Amino acid sequence: MNISTYIQEAIAELHQVRWPTRHQAVRLSVITIGFTAASAIAFGAIDYALAQVVTFLLSLTY
Repeated sequence: MNISTYIQEAIAELHQVRWPTRHQAVRLSVITIGFTAASAIAFGAIDYALAQVVTFLLSLTY
């Protein structure tokens, strides 16, 4: 198979893809950004709490 055949078949496959509508793309993007922000806040809170625990435990030894 040569490169031109590969490109033609790739383009043919792309024409068969069911692309999301603008509304679907915006909605899914908002969901993704919201989930990412919520995860960042949760992991940040856990990191802060664990840092405080480590600081407290280290202060007990001195």
